[in-house]
Amino acid sequence: MVEKVKAHAIITGIVQGVFFRMETQRAAQRQGVFGWVRNKHDGSVEAVFEGEKDKVEAVLAWCRQGPRRAMVNNVDVQWQEYTGEYSGFQVTY
Repeated sequence: MVEKVKAHAIITGIVQGVFFRMETQRAAQRQGVFGWVRNKHDGSVEAVFEGEKDKVEAVLAWCRQGPRRAMVNNVDVQWQEYTGEYSGFQVTY
């Protein structure tokens, strides 16, 4: 059986104004991962990813690099219980 997981991530560095949310959405959709991503007022990006463990880990690995103009300092991940509550991957505000 495939293990499904939920990861809550806070990405810090130069991650706003560099298309981070849009590219995170594309990376998640390529992997078939559901959830959301948004900018936070402190300049970080927050995201929730749900799906098969290896696919969520692939999106998190992408987040550690980010899009071309980003400079990621840290990706803080908290693993949570999978809920299956998402049906797509959204950029939220």
